[in-house]
Amino acid sequence: FRARANSRATSKMATQDGDDSLYPIAVLIDELKNDDLQLRLNSIKKLSTIALALGVERTRSELVPFLTDTVDDEDEVLWALAEQLSATFLPLVGGKEYAHVLLPPLESLANVEETVVRDKAVESLRSLASEHSSQDMEQHFLPLVKRLATGDWFTSRTSACGLFSVCYPRVNEQFKAELIQLFNSLCHDDTPMVRRAAAGKLGEFAMAIEVEKMRTEMVSLYTTLAEDEQDSVRLLAVEACVAIAGLLPHADIEPLAMPTLRQAIQDKSWRVRYMVADKFTELQKAVGPEITKNELVKAFRDLLRDQEAEVKTAAALKLKEFSDGLPKDSRETLIMTMIIPCVKDLVTDPNTHVKSALASKIMGLSPILGKDNTIEHLLPLFLLQLKDECPEVRLNIISNLDSVNQVIGINQLSQTLLPAIVELAEDSKWRVRLAIIEYMPLLASQLGMELFNERLNSLCMSWLMDSVYAVREAAIVNLKKLVEKFGSDWAQATILPPVLGLAQDHNYLHRLTTLFTINLLGDVCSKDVVHRSMLPVVLTLGDDQVANVRFNVCKTIVKLFGADQIDAETLSAKVKPMLEKLNQDSDYDVQYFAGEALLSLA
Repeated sequence: FRARANSRATSKMATQDGDDSLYPIAVLIDELKNDDLQLRLNSIKKLSTIALALGVERTRSELVPFLTDTVDDEDEVLWALAEQLSATFLPLVGGKEYAHVLLPPLESLANVEETVVRDKAVESLRSLASEHSSQDMEQHFLPLVKRLATGDWFTSRTSACGLFSVCYPRVNEQFKAELIQLFNSLCHDDTPMVRRAAAGKLGEFAMAIEVEKMRTEMVSLYTTLAEDEQDSVRLLAVEACVAIAGLLPHADIEPLAMPTLRQAIQDKSWRVRYMVADKFTELQKAVGPEITKNELVKAFRDLLRDQEAEVKTAAALKLKEFSDGLPKDSRETLIMTMIIPCVKDLVTDPNTHVKSALASKIMGLSPILGKDNTIEHLLPLFLLQLKDECPEVRLNIISNLDSVNQVIGINQLSQTLLPAIVELAEDSKWRVRLAIIEYMPLLASQLGMELFNERLNSLCMSWLMDSVYAVREAAIVNLKKLVEKFGSDWAQATILPPVLGLAQDHNYLHRLTTLFTINLLGDVCSKDVVHRSMLPVVLTLGDDQVANVRFNVCKTIVKLFGADQIDAETLSAKVKPMLEKLNQDSDYDVQYFAGEALLSLA
């Protein structure tokens, strides 16, 4: 209350003295102390405007100190303040040479209890670090890092962990040694949250320091964190392992990084093993082909056989990428002997997430293993997955059929997988039916016209009468793509008879399907086909008993006219009279669309 009274006094004094330049800061103080959270939040978002009005001198001497003293507020306000005080605010305090002016309020924000506020403050501090000169870095930024790293509350120490990597390259050797020692103390901190923050930034800090110091200092810290009693610390150490292994000379990876990595792969906590599985291909690239062949293949096999579904899911998602990264001279042998037996077990895993993850990646093994292995070992697995009770599994297999077709050829595909695909076309889950429709154009180009007509054409026609609109809509788009592949003559002989026959169906939704199909096929069929086959049906539906059908006739006419598919004689003799009749229809919507159509034709 006293602060608000003082702010009003400031505003009043500014008015009495006639000093209008004080008014912006008075308004800011008024709003910042307002009981309304939204007003305080809005005032913070206007900081750049206020600073611009005050000028750089008064922003440095009045506004920034005031903000430093007002960090006791709601988290939303503090987060907005931390976001504002980034490198983009520098021009408003006089440029890079005054970057250190913004450090005090951000230091206060880096100490608060709420994690998102601290993270945003650290993000802004990191953006400001590169704007400091070397002198200012040592004089202002480095002392801030030290204060945060040695603070009494764990909140400041966790914030400090994110600043070492941006500070280290900019200071002299003495200060570099101090920073390494400080980071070491944070890695051994009594508070798990601090050790977790240090583990999360260890890899980033390792990339910022010299290789020799990284070997002597960072590897020992990584080992310490990887053996921490808290699994939340150990799992973050896995990320550091990726960075450290990538930085170490190849000869040092085995003695310095692999012992700890082996422990992580066998860790008692599933969350640590999950993190190993999630980062496995990155580890594979970091350690190189020799260690991958000798160590990681066995580890990957163990992860695929893990007791926890989450770990197996993460490993299954890395199946193709890991297999592709194996040494070429032994790739096929390693996959067939070590990985395929695990894959066969996962196909029938009781957990749907595991099976779904496997289905999304298993087809990627076909190009790696070749035709013979695919036919003998993988095709039976694909068939099992196509018949799986989980729709997501079936969907993932269908969506990746093209990679298999490139390997085994369309004849083999049509004999083995096509019957299962046809069976899925009548699946009770509409999303599965939809996925098959979307795959049809690609399948058609692979099968050819004759085989497609024999095996799949009737299937495409049946989808036009599906009970789900999304399926019917996709079926119409599918027909357009098929006509683009096979031509207008094929459409007239094969597609149009059953499509136009729906115009006589008792279900008005099917009659609408005829119009929707004509809308799309009018763009890809010849003018002669439209004039002789499609337009008469459209004109007939103009007398339909259902208003929805009649006004869609009007929309179809406009679409065909826009595609230049109606000649002038037919337009004046048949089309316009029908539209004029519909313009007098008893249904308001039909009148509206008929009127719009007449305007378009005019």
